[in-house]
Amino acid sequence: MATKTKRTNDFSELPILPVRETVLFPNAILPLTVGRENSLRLINDLKENEKFIGVVAQRDPRVDNPQPVDLFQIGTAAFVHKIIKLPSQSLFIFVEGLQRIAVEQVIQAEPYLRARVKTLQDVIGERGPDFEALVRSVTSLFQQVVQLSPTLSDDLQTVVMNIDDPGRLADFISANLPSLSPTDRQELLESLDLKTRLERLNKHLAHEIEVQQLRSKIQSNVQDQVSQSQREYYLREQLKAIQKELGESDEQQEIEELRRRIEAVGMSEEAKKEALRELSRLAKMSPAAADYHVTRTYLEWLLVLPWTKVSELRVDLRKAKTILDEDHFDLEKIKERILDYLAVMQLKPHMKGPILCFAGPPGVGKTSLGKSIARALDRKFVRMSLGGIHDEAEIRGHRRTYIGALPGQIIQGIRRAETRDPVFMLDEVDKIGRDFRGDPSSALLEVLDPEQNSHFRDNYLDVQFDLSKVLFICTANVLDTIPPALLDRMEVLELQGYTEEEKVQIAVRHLIPKQTEEHGVKWPEQIEFSRTALAFLIRHYTREAGVRNLEREIATLCRKQARKIAEGVASKFFVESEIIPDFLGVPRFRLENEIVDRTRQPGVAVGLAWTPSGGDVLFVEATVMKGGKNFTMTGHVGQVMQESMQAALVWVRSHAADYDLDPEFFQSKDIHIHVPTGAIPKDGPSAGVTMVATLVSALTRRPLRPRLAMTGEITLSGQVLPIGGVKEKILAAKRAGVKDVILPGENEPNVREDLSKELLEGIELHYVKTIQEVLDLSLEKEAVPEPLPRIREVRVAQPVGPAN
Repeated sequence: MATKTKRTNDFSELPILPVRETVLFPNAILPLTVGRENSLRLINDLKENEKFIGVVAQRDPRVDNPQPVDLFQIGTAAFVHKIIKLPSQSLFIFVEGLQRIAVEQVIQAEPYLRARVKTLQDVIGERGPDFEALVRSVTSLFQQVVQLSPTLSDDLQTVVMNIDDPGRLADFISANLPSLSPTDRQELLESLDLKTRLERLNKHLAHEIEVQQLRSKIQSNVQDQVSQSQREYYLREQLKAIQKELGESDEQQEIEELRRRIEAVGMSEEAKKEALRELSRLAKMSPAAADYHVTRTYLEWLLVLPWTKVSELRVDLRKAKTILDEDHFDLEKIKERILDYLAVMQLKPHMKGPILCFAGPPGVGKTSLGKSIARALDRKFVRMSLGGIHDEAEIRGHRRTYIGALPGQIIQGIRRAETRDPVFMLDEVDKIGRDFRGDPSSALLEVLDPEQNSHFRDNYLDVQFDLSKVLFICTANVLDTIPPALLDRMEVLELQGYTEEEKVQIAVRHLIPKQTEEHGVKWPEQIEFSRTALAFLIRHYTREAGVRNLEREIATLCRKQARKIAEGVASKFFVESEIIPDFLGVPRFRLENEIVDRTRQPGVAVGLAWTPSGGDVLFVEATVMKGGKNFTMTGHVGQVMQESMQAALVWVRSHAADYDLDPEFFQSKDIHIHVPTGAIPKDGPSAGVTMVATLVSALTRRPLRPRLAMTGEITLSGQVLPIGGVKEKILAAKRAGVKDVILPGENEPNVREDLSKELLEGIELHYVKTIQEVLDLSLEKEAVPEPLPRIREVRVAQPVGPAN
């Protein structure tokens, strides 16, 4: 009896239970799950006979710890009927709404909200005929909703008919109408004027009846087409029909949005025509169709391409020169060519971009030079690595008939750059493969031709796209593997190796600041490199044309200092040449002493070779032994080098009398020529003079001059032909400690053009035109006598027996 009395009295003070997206109406029973810590504390603190709480909805359901300002002012006083503990430590409660309340003042915030409340009564005006008609309309409409809804129980119609109180009627319908949103429910709860509340409810019921009737109509229209495998299609058709009847068709809006974007993006007439044709097909497709997403993806690719967007052309030659000098040391010819191109662009902004090819050994700055050009031009930079690419579709893209088809890397790079005129670097163009999937180098013929790439057609897009504004830059280590047709489209700029002094300058200006910053070491406060130490690193720990290995060795020394700093040793690290072996181990290269030691005996000559990683020295050894007509060639030599060896032997046999040799020496002797480091393949004709000098030295027992190296191709008539890679070979000779270099006479212009006086310092060049000149310059005057054969000492065993 006490409980009943309490429920009918006014409430002055209640604990407040915040709820998310839920509204409790008076005279309604609602199940709630309680999981928040403060809410659990509230329920657990309720006394047995006074389980009265205030249920108030949150304004924002995402707030986990709501404060008074986060709650609506009007809620419902409720009685907690039953509390069930769940395994997840949360509670499941049943509450009965009693009366509307207004939160007037919060008197407690922790551990849960408690507030003074004021009970609210319905405001009932004059109950005339219009009011009665409104009540009957609400009742009738709700009964129709129950009849049309598949989720509401038919018993609700009977319950509604037995409610005489209009206020209770409105609250009961509001609590049982599932289509109402939490916001609509809160508005109905806050509507104290009964007539206003009924009018709002009447509007919601009329809308719900319209939706239910449409649902029934749609269901009857599509019922004949439905099967178990078409359930998803059926649901989408329902949604589409509902949106169409309500005037809220998102798909139609999407089609119109795509049409507007096609008109505004500025694509070519051909591309626009194709896009509108595909858009027309898309508008007729069902979203569940297999081709829907294929067509939609195709349209998105057409729309994201920069058809008309170009970089703002700002050519500043002084700024460009400053940037190139900051980023790269030396490379003067390359920089001059780039500045020439920029000057022409300043005078003629609409010129077609040239196709540059940076060719040179690894580590000389080809890729980073492309980045500097982009920075100097204020353009976007895009890099694509061609190394190992076998599939032609990587360049031109796949046709849309393939599953997962995409445009080629060229179009994808343009999309990433978001402009029609980026600096596009095609890295490692000499390492493209070809197999049954196609020849990517042939696909590049159109891309890298300024006369054709304005009409480039990707297989996926199948419309023309203008690439003539793109500045393509290719990089390669060697040019021999590039197809002639592709090479003909490029302007080749050769980047040759660096001298020792240039490497020291690069290390001081770029490598040391970069590595110290990456390793957290302050330079020069915590580490300092002397120039002698850098020269020692270059000579004895790296043998390369570029500076990549030098950078690795500098990084190793920086890590040593970083470890000392981390361990608390804060002393400055002075890197000198004497202490480098303690950190990097035994020097890897000692060619200065190696050349002198190995050329002391006859039959050993030093040649100069060109490799993709720069120049190198090449030892050639020959041995003469008793036998007859056997000529052996070893050392993993290629076909061209074997032919050079045979030509050298023929020349020596034909000129044997000139060097006091028996013209028939080959009848009684075997000759073996070996090129050491046999695991490394070697080929090319430029070691011809070295082969001749080695053979003559071995046959005459005249050793070659110390610290002398040579290079040049020979003919059977004794001529010395020019060779390539002069700068790389001179650099290799200087690294190895060579003092004299024999070169073909026709290479003298290359030396004047490519080599500076600083580079030639300490080296004397000898230009020759015939093999006789080579032998006169390279062979010592006196022969070394052959070593005497060892006489084995024969000892006669003494008989063992008893002493006399």
